[in-house]
Amino acid sequence: MKFKRQAKILELINDYNIETQDELAERLSNSGFPSTQATISRDIKQLKILKVLNSENRYKYATTAFEGDNKEYMTDAKFYNILKETVVNTDIAKNLILVKTYPGMAHAAGSAIDNINFSEVVGTIAGDDTVLLVFATDENANLILDKLRKIIFGKE
Repeated sequence: MKFKRQAKILELINDYNIETQDELAERLSNSGFPSTQATISRDIKQLKILKVLNSENRYKYATTAFEGDNKEYMTDAKFYNILKETVVNTDIAKNLILVKTYPGMAHAAGSAIDNINFSEVVGTIAGDDTVLLVFATDENANLILDKLRKIIFGKE
């Protein structure tokens, strides 16, 4: 039963933009898998399900093994979480973005940014608690700053 329920959870989060455990519980119940919040919470942890920003700038449940329209999250989800956990502030100066992290976390944040593959980024330099992003234009820097702030802080 557990494996069927977990398979259904994966199917549901790949088919729908599920934002809460309550919504997931309701869809599971409607699919013939009534479950408690504690069970769903354990399943989410065991399946390594993450919350990622969707195209409507809202958080939804996701796995790191999507197909179809969700391919962008295949690698991005884990890197989004690294940014959320390590970055404390962002700032901009013309065509440069400064990303402040917790001490010792700049390399992880810089690597996450590199792996997200923002095509506008010309280069990144990481120190101990600071990442510098270089862009060809001020407009590109502003565009990516907005995206980073949505990923990290859930806002612009």
